Amino acid sequence: MNVLTDNFHTYAEGFLGTLELTLYASLLALALGFVMASFRVAPVRSLRVFGTAWVTVLRNTPLTLLFFAVLLGLPRFGLVLPFDVFAVLALGCYTSAFICEALRAGINTVPTGQGEAARSLGMSFGQTLSLVVLPQAFKSVIPPVGSTLIALAKNSAIAGAFSVTELLGTYKTINELGYNIVWTFVWIAVGYLIITLAISALFNLLERKYGVAR
Repeated sequence: MNVLTDNFHTYAEGFLGTLELTLYASLLALALGFVMASFRVAPVRSLRVFGTAWVTVLRNTPLTLLFFAVLLGLPRFGLVLPFDVFAVLALGCYTSAFICEALRAGINTVPTGQGEAARSLGMSFGQTLSLVVLPQAFKSVIPPVGSTLIALAKNSAIAGAFSVTELLGTYKTINELGYNIVWTFVWIAVGYLIITLAISALFNLLERKYGVAR
């Protein structure tokens, strides 16, 4: 317990760093995932190709390599931002590929007749998607999207290797002070557990309220 009480400020700073990374990267991932899922089912071939390429590249690129590409590669092209912003970009873009596929799977569960009926009423593709298809698909994508965001929270630990303040990185500071390494990691694990359980509780609530009836 002394590890926690003596280093509470360090743990709190790392916990808040992970919380911020998770929140901002989740918002980015959800926004990009929605856009890419729309591209993947769009009637325009160029959009489908772009969406497919986005998902294929990001899903098959190791997240650590993506961090190197974003945090070390982009500044070489004149884009200089704080490291935590780069970390949000890397996490958000990577996770958006998985969000996209979860949304696309949900879209595919909606009977094609629903979209055809909407188009017969004169609705555009955007209107059909946003007003008819996605509200029905939303019910079935709640669990996979929740699981993906939980994975994002855990993946944020990689950011600590790139000078970003987050929970896992606190072990370096605390270990240098001579505290027991086992208890150091126990309290780090508790911090991650709090975040992931909060995300799980939120999506369980959404599933009970809006999910598919069982």
